[in-house]
Amino acid sequence: MTIEPVTIESNALKPDWSAPDKVRAVSTTRAGGVSGRPWASLNLGSHVEDNPDHVQQNRRRLAESTGLKSERIGWLNQVHGTDVVELTPDNVGQVAKADASYTRHPGIACAILTADCLPVLLADREGTVVGAAHCGWRSLCDGVIENLVSAMAVAPETLQAWLGPGIGPDSFEVGPEVRDAFIKHDPEAVHAFKAEGARPGHLMADIYALATLRLNHLGVSSVSGGGLCTVQDPDRFFSYRRDGQTGRMATLIWLN
Repeated sequence: MTIEPVTIESNALKPDWSAPDKVRAVSTTRAGGVSGRPWASLNLGSHVEDNPDHVQQNRRRLAESTGLKSERIGWLNQVHGTDVVELTPDNVGQVAKADASYTRHPGIACAILTADCLPVLLADREGTVVGAAHCGWRSLCDGVIENLVSAMAVAPETLQAWLGPGIGPDSFEVGPEVRDAFIKHDPEAVHAFKAEGARPGHLMADIYALATLRLNHLGVSSVSGGGLCTVQDPDRFFSYRRDGQTGRMATLIWLN
């Protein structure tokens, strides 16, 4: 199948951090692909009932635009859990059931699919290891970031983090059980919730603040990104909460 001229690069987001040159990262928008509605147009998720051929062509476009080999992008079967997988040349072609990955091998990309959940990227200052986590509220609350930092096996203070596009604090309405679950882990989490949800008894949650709190407690003090709401920016981002059936963006990090 012929790949049309790539338009992903001009639309993609890149972390605003000071990672070493050998660390590369990108977060796609919905633009630059071939999928039709309601997945228009750069849907990279294979589990959302889009035409499989369109998904594969979109993934090839992504690989072409980043200079990666398609078979070296580590797609995951994300289940809102806390499992972490190390990506190596031996397993990167397999689809692991996990919500975070890391690698020390150049040319292998950690990939997270999202459409409201928060993608979190990590890289150490020496450029020896990179990782990515899928942070829906359940996986974040249950410790996916903690598990990823532990698995990367470097001093947390040497890590820097970038928070990609996710559901913003003015759009993320949750029940009180969500607040209670976070507060049970850390009483400081109460500051990330506001008692002003549209539904009685519901609250507005700031997932960026919750992720930053977890990172800071681990010793990761360099945290950038955040502030891009997937729900409120339909031109750039897919949003499951806004649209229901929709596509998925991808956030990738790799060593060059």
